[in-house]
Amino acid sequence: MAAGRLPPSALTLKQFLRRQQVLQLYRKILRAIREVPAEQDRRYLRDWAREEFRRNKDATEEDAIRMMITQGNMQLQELQRTLKLAKS
Repeated sequence: MAAGRLPPSALTLKQFLRRQQVLQLYRKILRAIREVPAEQDRRYLRDWAREEFRRNKDATEEDAIRMMITQGNMQLQELQRTLKLAKS
């Protein structure tokens, strides 16, 4: 491979940044789930999150990915609000 040339499977900068957003969201969701007091609920939520991300891992359409990130952030905020209410 010549210097300066990328392999065909290399991500564009936009794809790389979007991937980082998705991974960051996934980590935030898993961290929030750790705060759930009941083990059974934690397990259910962790399995749900993993399955959702796994199911959508092959998405390539930019608008669809942005929409899924937005929905994921809203669900994360809802989980965080619920956990905050449960603690008070």
